[in-house]
Amino acid sequence: MRLQLGLAVSAVLMSTLPASAVSVTNRDDKDYKLTVVEGDAKVDHVLKAAGVLEGVCPKGCIIRLGDSENDEYELEGTEVVSIEDGYLYYDGPDAGSQTVPGANAQPPPSPMPAPDNPSK
Repeated sequence: MRLQLGLAVSAVLMSTLPASAVSVTNRDDKDYKLTVVEGDAKVDHVLKAAGVLEGVCPKGCIIRLGDSENDEYELEGTEVVSIEDGYLYYDGPDAGSQTVPGANAQPPPSPMPAPDNPSK
């Protein structure tokens, strides 16, 4: 009886945990067409400037920017990514995953050095 109760409680707790999925933020000043390819299914989205698309492809997918198959990014379903200067950048994992996105994903841009600020 205790084992069944423990399994039931575990099942309820697991069902209330948020599912991990990809989140895409558009940091550019223009809209982008995103095509999300999951298996045989393709869904087009228009991501407005400064917009966020959340909860896509929880089991992994391919994301295409625009209509080009050359701008294709393979994601595992746990990443937080952003569009900057027309490229998809890896911002970090969502839900604690430490995986790196597919081969075409670009690393984040290097930070600019701080300008000299003479205090005197």
